[in-house]
Amino acid sequence: MGSFLWGCVTDFFTYETTKSVVVKSWSVGIINRIVQLLIITYFVGWVFIHEKAYQVTETGIESSVMTKVKGFGHYHNRVMDVADYVFPSQSDKKFKCETDGNCSKYVDTVLANGVITGVCLKTSNDSQGWCEVKGWCPVENDNVKDKSVIDVEDFTIFIKNSIRFPLFDVTRGNFPSTMTSEEIKSCKYNPEQSPFCPIFRVGDILNYTGQNAADLGGEIGIIIEWKCNLDQNIDYCVPKYSFTRLDAPFAKNAISKGYNFRFAKYFKTDNGTEFRTLHKVFAIRFDVMVTGNAGKFDAIPTLINLVAAFTSVGLGTVLCDIILLNFMKGAEQYKAKKFEEVSEAQIEASLAQSPASQFSLKPDIKSSYDSGAISLSNSEHPI
Repeated sequence: MGSFLWGCVTDFFTYETTKSVVVKSWSVGIINRIVQLLIITYFVGWVFIHEKAYQVTETGIESSVMTKVKGFGHYHNRVMDVADYVFPSQSDKKFKCETDGNCSKYVDTVLANGVITGVCLKTSNDSQGWCEVKGWCPVENDNVKDKSVIDVEDFTIFIKNSIRFPLFDVTRGNFPSTMTSEEIKSCKYNPEQSPFCPIFRVGDILNYTGQNAADLGGEIGIIIEWKCNLDQNIDYCVPKYSFTRLDAPFAKNAISKGYNFRFAKYFKTDNGTEFRTLHKVFAIRFDVMVTGNAGKFDAIPTLINLVAAFTSVGLGTVLCDIILLNFMKGAEQYKAKKFEEVSEAQIEASLAQSPASQFSLKPDIKSSYDSGAISLSNSEHPI
């Protein structure tokens, strides 16, 4: 036990230093340079150029969006404007019964067209009863259907978006400040010809998503993406628009297809009786989503990634060592030259034999031109 403990102590108080062994092998040398070239290409091309790892990045974008819809449509020989077809607001089933007890369980339900009172109404004792509903009469009729307003394709949406990157205190808008009111009124967004026009035609948005107004009642996403390289001129910090259908999984769902909601218009007769017209609308909902990030040069991430790059270049040496130690001919000779233990007794004996030099090399080992390096050639030790 004592010798074991003493061995642990001596092993702990040891020092390891690097020993350079130059292996003159075409195959290992080519592998080493290829691995180093791949690592350098990765860091230069992907990490620094593509990912811009030399920058500090801000992803906490602050944004505000204001929209305005314009257009006119025809419906039931009536001209409709924005007050008729733009809604920020968002109300079925009849309940059969035999006794009041059948209705009491529906008192708190939200599926009725009003408040269930708990009373079962019958025209006679033998007739079918219906739970009494306190609400608007008559109740909603789902059998009444009508055609869509096809004119919606010519409607326009004006989007005003402002963003701010608080880390860099940079504020931008989605259209140039030099754009005049006349230019805004006359332009229509086009990804090639007018990429910064803030007015979008509904029909064009539907075309970008592969939809059409006649069959659509769903949610369309208008995505405004800001990717800003603040090392360049601030004028290059501009938005990029894309469009997608957000409720695509339910496009062909028979249970809950598309986007719809109910709204009512209220009236009052001369005698004071109030009544309403209830509308169930299948509509197109537009969601404007703003994403983005900004980057700017900073010394700290640059130094961190440079150190990582230089360190990773050493992976070529690790791979070549694995090949030499396990898969090449002469692996034992390489191990013998690469790993060597030197004790204090050996150092003292070496100094006593050759006081004028620090260490003596064996006759069959050649010293390389590099200080402290040992060279192995294929002629002496086949590898």
